[in-house]
Amino acid sequence: MNKRLYSKKKIDAVSGYLFLLPALLAFLLFIGAPMVITIVLSFFDYNMLQGSEWINFDNYIEFFKNPTSWQIIWNTFKLTLILVALHIVIALLLAFVIYKEKRGPVKYVYRTAVYLPSILTTASVAIAWYYMFNYDFGVFNWLLSQLGISGVKWLTSSSGVIVAICLFSLWKFVGTPFLYYLIGLQGIPDGYYEAAQIDGANKIQTFFHITLPMLTPTLFFVITITTINTFQIFDEPYIITNGGPGNASRTLALHVYEKAFKAYEMGYASSVSVVLFIIVLVITIILYSTQNKWVTYDVE
Repeated sequence: MNKRLYSKKKIDAVSGYLFLLPALLAFLLFIGAPMVITIVLSFFDYNMLQGSEWINFDNYIEFFKNPTSWQIIWNTFKLTLILVALHIVIALLLAFVIYKEKRGPVKYVYRTAVYLPSILTTASVAIAWYYMFNYDFGVFNWLLSQLGISGVKWLTSSSGVIVAICLFSLWKFVGTPFLYYLIGLQGIPDGYYEAAQIDGANKIQTFFHITLPMLTPTLFFVITITTINTFQIFDEPYIITNGGPGNASRTLALHVYEKAFKAYEMGYASSVSVVLFIIVLVITIILYSTQNKWVTYDVE
């Protein structure tokens, strides 16, 4: 009996590993191996046209000694801070308003309208927005002219391009955190609100003492995912602004692309990729290590 039970457990364990094997192989092939290759290449002066040479940390030294690199890092941090804040506030506001909507068909229309842009191809809609931001015939400046406001140089001023990228990114990607918040709101038990109503709590007190604390796990997830994704922002600055004017909207991901596939400096591009990975890893660790101080799974 014991041998049969042991044999069954062994078969179950082996079966579990066999089911995990395809995913593990895919991870090693498509994520693990490229990461190792990138780290190794970062120590080489590797040009796709001229061969390679081991140069230790010279690529990293060159990157950090270049003043432009610090502007690119700041651009990436700035866009991340702005977009994370906007996604937190706007997505939560939209989710709360639509959650409170009592008319079923209207709620579905609103929910679809908010989420639909997130499933569209970024490159195709970014091209459309590029023309919408045009100073002479763009939709945004036409709307401003109808209000008696002079046109904005969305794509040719250092402040305009940041606003343009943020507007597009918010429209394009707010649907995903919105959906997370909506699911989080639907998961809050009605009993909490009923108890608060009996205790005489108003809407503001209910929001800050029940809704917001119960949403902190969702909020933590949204902050983490949005931060990771925004640090890798590429399509928007590449298609809408091409990193300009000057380096005003050039990000780390765009810098990697330009060095790798335009200058063919694969070693240098790999070092920038490693720097980007380390920045994202450190921030993610900080977020996870501090979650116990503000994320709650119950209401006091």
